[in-house]
Amino acid sequence: MGRELSYIIGSLIRWGIFFGILYLIFTNFGTFLLILFALVVIAYIVIYQFKKKLREHSNSFRFTFNGQDFRSSSQNGGYDFNFEQFQEQFRRGSFNTNAPFSEVEQAKEFFGFTTTPTKEEIKKRYKELAKKYHPDINGQDDALMQQLNHYKEVLLKAFGN
Repeated sequence: MGRELSYIIGSLIRWGIFFGILYLIFTNFGTFLLILFALVVIAYIVIYQFKKKLREHSNSFRFTFNGQDFRSSSQNGGYDFNFEQFQEQFRRGSFNTNAPFSEVEQAKEFFGFTTTPTKEEIKKRYKELAKKYHPDINGQDDALMQQLNHYKEVLLKAFGN
């Protein structure tokens, strides 16, 4: 009987310890989850309020312009800018257009091409001409080198694909 009683008491103590540990784990974990949830809610509210204030401030300032404000008389040395043409080019996405045909022909003539060149031929001829026209080598100004660079870009846009 003493043995059975000690076994029952031992089992009760073990089960008590087990349930006590479970109680501590789950109550602490529950507390942890509640604190974590509260922090997430607070962060969400702070971010929401910050975005709301940003929207309010961004709505208070509007940049608008009238094309007439930017036009100047060419008599005063200014330039007339055609906003309608600019907007049309912007809509079509045609800012990066190929060079006019005459400029392509001038570039081919400058490079010495009589036929349609390939990308590799353009690069090879560019290196040859760069050695010839570079201002450090020939002692002249850099006008020819600038023209060479411009015509290289024209030819690469026209034939580099």
